[in-house]
Amino acid sequence: MDIIISSNTNMPIYEQITSQIKAMIMSGTLHTGDPIPSMRALAKSLHVSVITVQKAYEDLQRDGFIETTVGRGSFVSARNRDFYQEERQRQAEAHLEAAAGIGRQSGISLEKLVELLTLFYQEGP
Repeated sequence: MDIIISSNTNMPIYEQITSQIKAMIMSGTLHTGDPIPSMRALAKSLHVSVITVQKAYEDLQRDGFIETTVGRGSFVSARNRDFYQEERQRQAEAHLEAAAGIGRQSGISLEKLVELLTLFYQEGP
């Protein structure tokens, strides 16, 4: 599992781990039932504390992204696609909220912001 920890960010290490695993699940890199490395193995490979990885796994489990079974390990949850779609929508809302704030502060009209969003959406990736 390729997780990159950056020291050039204000985001705590456990949140970096959490967000990258969520991204792998939502992008389809990790599939339902796929095993996740043990906390100790991931901590060792990332050179971080097991407690840091434990916090990330607890957050992932609480949010429904992974399931952990004592003695078996942690696996990508069998949650349905709607759950992942909801998470992606929350991420989009956060970006839109930031864009709206920038627009208000900079005097960019709502119509211009809607026009830009429409353009970006229609152009696609």
